[in-house]
Amino acid sequence: MTKFIPIFPLGIVVYPGETLNLHVFEPRYKQLITECYAETKPFGIPVVLKKGIGELGTSMAITEIVSVYPDGKMDIRTEGLKVFRLLEVVKNIPDKLFGGAIVHYPENHHRKNMLMIKKIVLQIRELHALLNVTKDFKKPDDELMSYDIAHHAGLSLEEEYELLGLLNETHRLEYLKRHLNKIIPIVAGTENLKEKIQLNGHFRELKGFNFDL
Repeated sequence: MTKFIPIFPLGIVVYPGETLNLHVFEPRYKQLITECYAETKPFGIPVVLKKGIGELGTSMAITEIVSVYPDGKMDIRTEGLKVFRLLEVVKNIPDKLFGGAIVHYPENHHRKNMLMIKKIVLQIRELHALLNVTKDFKKPDDELMSYDIAHHAGLSLEEEYELLGLLNETHRLEYLKRHLNKIIPIVAGTENLKEKIQLNGHFRELKGFNFDL
């Protein structure tokens, strides 16, 4: 399906089903949000990367305008809908401050793989324990999908963008598994190094080598 939507390019990756809170302060995007909310229509967040706007993004629904300030700035709640591929950017729209894009919504396969998701969730919790952080997935484990856990796996922006381009749930989970298999040993090694550095200079009880053995 091909469609024209207003766009709000940002240097973040938003996944379908994800809740995103935004503080909107630029005039063009205040106009975009006001219009989209009044007409109950989505807008798109294409991902801004180092080289400019990427071809992938996510369409967004505005679920709530939380606050509107005297100067027109606003706090809003949004939710990711569908992944799109950007076909053409339309920088100038008559009588509008904001731009838009012609986008295509590719087919996206969401079939669950409970065995894989359980293993990956355990890996993510292992990573969090190593980092001494606590994260709430906000869903029971048996309801989780790749999009629910991707931001918790320590991916870079570029890696999150690569995952956005994977349109099959099993492929997304495989990507997360490979990433975690690579990063967990590195983090664990860093923690061991930290312990060694912290012990340096302390009184340590170590058993000496027994020459009589």
